[in-house]
Amino acid sequence: MSDPLHTILVERLGCKVPVIQTAMGWVAEPSLVIASSNAGAFGFLGAAVMTPDEARVKLLEVRRGTDRPFGVNFHSFQPGADKIVELILENREQVRAVSFGRGPNAKMIGAFKDAGILCIPTVGALKHAQKMVELGVDMVNVQGGEGGGHTGSVPTTVLLPQVLDAVQVPVIASGGFADGRGLVAALAYGAVGIAMGTRFLLTQESPVPDSAKAAYLAASTDGIVVTTKLDGIPQRMVRTRLMDRIEKSGPLAMWLRALEAGRAMKRQTGASWGDFIASARGMTAHGAMPLKQAMMAATMPMLIQKAMVEGDIENGVMATGVVGGRIREVPSCQQLVDSIMAEARERLAALGVPAAEPITA
Repeated sequence: MSDPLHTILVERLGCKVPVIQTAMGWVAEPSLVIASSNAGAFGFLGAAVMTPDEARVKLLEVRRGTDRPFGVNFHSFQPGADKIVELILENREQVRAVSFGRGPNAKMIGAFKDAGILCIPTVGALKHAQKMVELGVDMVNVQGGEGGGHTGSVPTTVLLPQVLDAVQVPVIASGGFADGRGLVAALAYGAVGIAMGTRFLLTQESPVPDSAKAAYLAASTDGIVVTTKLDGIPQRMVRTRLMDRIEKSGPLAMWLRALEAGRAMKRQTGASWGDFIASARGMTAHGAMPLKQAMMAATMPMLIQKAMVEGDIENGVMATGVVGGRIREVPSCQQLVDSIMAEARERLAALGVPAAEPITA
């Protein structure tokens, strides 16, 4: 008898359970990737906010911490993207997949596929899913409007079946998932698994400082807001005093924040203003984004870093899925994965779905 939880996602990614830990900037660090992968999920390293040198060190750290396959997330328009692609290809024996939003073209996707690396973009709209499939990706991760950070307006329960009906590649569901009930619901729609960000952020192995974790745990669903004031694109964040001030700010204040964060980014990465502008223009080219918005988007990592790395929730921002409003515990990754799978099997049994014994990898 086949196990309904042993999906094609498990088969192709080489993980034990159909659950992905997403690549959150400053959060999807080696400690979290190692723990989630060792727990049986598939972890993604968040290299989109790393320099090539940082990515090299952290890739090696993950490989030393787990013998499980894992993935790497990057943006093709980030400074040093070509070197990060080289690093991924150099580590192809354990890097099983890459994730990204907009960026890679068919040639780059083909290079990954030739190396045996699966391409799994995250999409928030039907047309983007269709475009990615045309370019040759292997799977798509569909993030509904409940997701954290940059988000769309279409709920997962509407977007997921739209994409499932329109594409012929395996589809992963994200945006609003945190437990075994959600996993079974996603599988019932036809997805091959779920991807979770906020739920993995609130685990013991997440590198997020305790002060930020406490703010996340204290947030109710009413305390989670969508704003366009950070870079002109809707983003879901925990409501804080800083977010309230940002919501009241005008265009000049947005520019000043971008320039201040740009200076901080230059100091940290060693990039020139030319590199910074080139990165911003890369965003405009791929997403038809005005330069002002692109410049603010290029500096967003610095505001996130304040909270996610330094624990400074007064001067940083905290991206979250709306599901964060009901999370009240910080388990280990192993405890989280085990509870998801136990609850999923309970729900399947309640529905009368026969299940074989779990398949171990």
